[in-house]
Amino acid sequence: MEYTDLVEKALDEIRPYLKADGGDIELVEITDDLVVKVQLKGACVDCPMSYQTMKNGVEQVVKKVLPQVKSVEAIEVE
Repeated sequence: MEYTDLVEKALDEIRPYLKADGGDIELVEITDDLVVKVQLKGACVDCPMSYQTMKNGVEQVVKKVLPQVKSVEAIEVE
């Protein structure tokens, strides 16, 4: 299974929790050095807990399916 597929699978695990709070997440890029870049959407964009969600939720789930990932970062896409 390709990295993108594994990361998407991990995001699918956490997506229902984000949607329950009016948010969502989208995979933007996986860099060559295995940094996963995602875009938070909906209510997640302005949520004061979004950093905690990224580190304690999204990053842990992604690293569980793909331990080689260095980090998961939220970016803003224009």
